Amino acid sequence: MAKSLCAEISWQDVTDLTAALPCFYGTKAQRISLKPRQRQQDFQTDKLQYIPSLMGHMNEPVCLLKGRHRNIAFKVPKEYLVPIEIPKDYTASDFEPEHRVSYFREDIGLNLNHWYFHLIYPFSGPRKIVNKDRRGELFYYFHQQIIARYNFERLSNNLGCVKKLNNWDEPLKEAYFPKLDNVLASRVWPAREKFTKLHDINREADRLSFDIDDMKRWRSRIFDAIHRGAAINDRGEYVPLTEEKGIDMLGNMVQSSSLSVNKNFYGDMHNLGHMMVAYCHDPDGRNLETFGVMADVATAMRDPVFYRWHSFINSVFQEHKNLLPRYTIQQLTFPGVNVSGIELITANSIKNEFTTFWQKSDVDLSRGLDFAPGGAVYARITHLQHAPYLFAVQVSNSGPPRTGTVRIFLAPKFNEQGRPMLFREQKNLFIEMDKFTVHLKTGLNVFWRESKKSSVTATVGSPLKNLNNSDPQSQEAGGYCSCGWPRHLMIPKGKPEGLPAHLFVMISDYAIDRVDQPPPEGCRASHSYCGLRDRMYPDKKPMGFPFDRMPRSGVNTLQEFLTPNMGVLDVMIRHYGKTAISLPLTRDDWEKFVGGSQYRV
Repeated sequence: MAKSLCAEISWQDVTDLTAALPCFYGTKAQRISLKPRQRQQDFQTDKLQYIPSLMGHMNEPVCLLKGRHRNIAFKVPKEYLVPIEIPKDYTASDFEPEHRVSYFREDIGLNLNHWYFHLIYPFSGPRKIVNKDRRGELFYYFHQQIIARYNFERLSNNLGCVKKLNNWDEPLKEAYFPKLDNVLASRVWPAREKFTKLHDINREADRLSFDIDDMKRWRSRIFDAIHRGAAINDRGEYVPLTEEKGIDMLGNMVQSSSLSVNKNFYGDMHNLGHMMVAYCHDPDGRNLETFGVMADVATAMRDPVFYRWHSFINSVFQEHKNLLPRYTIQQLTFPGVNVSGIELITANSIKNEFTTFWQKSDVDLSRGLDFAPGGAVYARITHLQHAPYLFAVQVSNSGPPRTGTVRIFLAPKFNEQGRPMLFREQKNLFIEMDKFTVHLKTGLNVFWRESKKSSVTATVGSPLKNLNNSDPQSQEAGGYCSCGWPRHLMIPKGKPEGLPAHLFVMISDYAIDRVDQPPPEGCRASHSYCGLRDRMYPDKKPMGFPFDRMPRSGVNTLQEFLTPNMGVLDVMIRHYGKTAISLPLTRDDWEKFVGGSQYRV
């Protein structure tokens, strides 16, 4: 018999777990935010797997109804279970253009990743939990990469880049009908009609009250700090936004973390922006409606307005980045190191082409349901997937043996009008694919890198599988091992005819990049997006380097930006509309695929 959830967890366990869980974006009075009695990583991590069940965020009503009817009378043996299929077009139809990218917004792994990130980097709580290395900069970079990847998906579906939400007096043109139940709270997530207007929020029962004018005042003060190059702390002193630490300080100010230099003066713009959207359907509570999906980190990314809001938040950070000194050629080069060749090899595909398709996966939802006798309830979801791939990089080193940092990015080649992008436009669309160190011997070097080893993805595999297992590795460090971009979403969807893109490779000097510290204990996590547990961020360069600043004078295109230690490969992202099964590849399979490569190991 399956173990009872109640037998496994006491109410005190729930209290301890939710203490470190930043469930909502709202004010302290509204969030479930009890004072933690332990360090975040000291919780009994076997209980962390139950948090999605306790919150019950992502259950479609069709699953609840069918699952209840199937299990109410008897427990079905596992071999006879039939998954409940959730249609790909569940929340809207093709009449709604924004629905073209719903496979991305509503992906379970993507929303779980967002939840994990905010679990690891809460914005309030004891200082030893909040004050992690470069957490303000990570807040900026993690969400900047989300927007870059979302825009890549939009271009894959003939949609323009998302428009930032900077006019708060204008109605929201995007509707959203989540069609989700929170089964344990006996409530449904409210919908938002098209052209809903944003209002001042005055929810007495929720002890939440703020005006749109407050938001505008905070925005003005933050922009003033950016252009002044210094913020005012709570003692009235000016604290410089330096080239090295300014983005970290600004990230804490914008998110209004407990590390903000002056929470009262710079306000709570990011978090209350979420609440402004989440309550726009019932701003004063007269209809007794609760918050929408934008208020919860486990569901916010399902809403199209999330990406408009974070495009605005990203524009605030870019305002600061654009004022920083531009990288010189000396700062970008690695003397004596030359990237002489790049090749992309994808399983069962032609050279220099990524392949994507639809895949079906089964997820056990039983821990989020409240009916007996407690058997498994599988939902079958359709999600984006890609064929495994390898990067081959050829590098010549005319100097002594040394170590380099390989940085790999991907960006669309053309904008929504089909025109080649200028570098100033393209630099904000580069998505990080991998980052790792290599030993460069004198002479010619060839490096191979498998997609499954990426520094961007979670180290414990597919988040769709992690919902169902109790793998000790995934439990070892709480959310750290599970934090990371979902592997199945690493490659944007692309188009049936192919979406042209630029694959960028750079090798920088590891002697300059290196952070001297003990190696991490346990899993290394997705350090590009999630950092390392109890360690400093393992790269001294700014996050997003070398695309985090405006280019030097005279650079208008990516080719003009390149230095000898960089290389660019024209690649294609081709989508096959059929649903397929992605099988793991053996070493023999890979040797067959790389047999025709021009590079030798």
